[in-house]
Amino acid sequence: MKATATVQLAEVTEHPMESILRMDRIPHIWCPTCGIGTALTAFAEALKKIETPLEKVCVVSGIGCTGRVAGYIKLDSFHSTHGRAIPFATGLKLANPELKVVVFSGDGDIAGIGGNHFIHAARRNMDIVVLCVNNFVYAMTGGQVAATTPLTANTSTSPYGNFENPFSLPQLAESCGAVYVARWTALHVRRLTRSMTEAMNKKGFSFIEIICPCSTLYSRRNKLGTGLDLMKFYHDNSVIKHGADTREMAIEFQKKIIVGKFIDRERPTFLDAHNDWLRKRLKDKFVAYGGPQC
Repeated sequence: MKATATVQLAEVTEHPMESILRMDRIPHIWCPTCGIGTALTAFAEALKKIETPLEKVCVVSGIGCTGRVAGYIKLDSFHSTHGRAIPFATGLKLANPELKVVVFSGDGDIAGIGGNHFIHAARRNMDIVVLCVNNFVYAMTGGQVAATTPLTANTSTSPYGNFENPFSLPQLAESCGAVYVARWTALHVRRLTRSMTEAMNKKGFSFIEIICPCSTLYSRRNKLGTGLDLMKFYHDNSVIKHGADTREMAIEFQKKIIVGKFIDRERPTFLDAHNDWLRKRLKDKFVAYGGPQC
């Protein structure tokens, strides 16, 4: 009887994501009611459904709360310097085009410190996926105002309210050339999982913004309750509009948030364009030198 009970207990306590996560590093460092863990759950589920074998998937992150994701994934993963996740991912993709490279980091890392890399990777249509958890502040370093902080929001460096116009990340991604653009909240778990799967199965620069609460800094400073309260507010005040004009989805402080899949188009990737150019150049040179006669 004791042996049977032990076996049953082992079956119950086995973690359902053990094949994806580094269980020796669990429990994670994220604050209670932070939505990053929920976003990671969606990502782990999406990894089970993609066309690329997991041994050919790489995860790259920068510095910040979301940057810790790379350390918990049981894949080839790289924790790069602040704002440099995208160029690091670009190097991986160019060195080994067979890889599916995913950047999983925060809004401060991707749109703030690394904003220049973001726009040029989208412009070139690098074949990478960028998952950006947007909690509206630099959460790990003290809750400073970020490139995504809504107007009037209170942060440690805008204690009387933010007056700087924030980026609308879907609009930025589309205008720079991304082929796949979506936005969901951390509570849209099934929709987010589906969107991550689509992005990882698509060629080109794919971008997903994940609206997520910072329970310790942003929520507390703005007297918005717990992170769970804020996550529920984001979810319940979301309006799903697939194909919406990204010019009309700026996020205002505690107002409605437009979510959905906005862009799904085709463009030659950077490597495709390079290889086409190279083939044409070699063909021209071949003809110029007399073809087989040379």
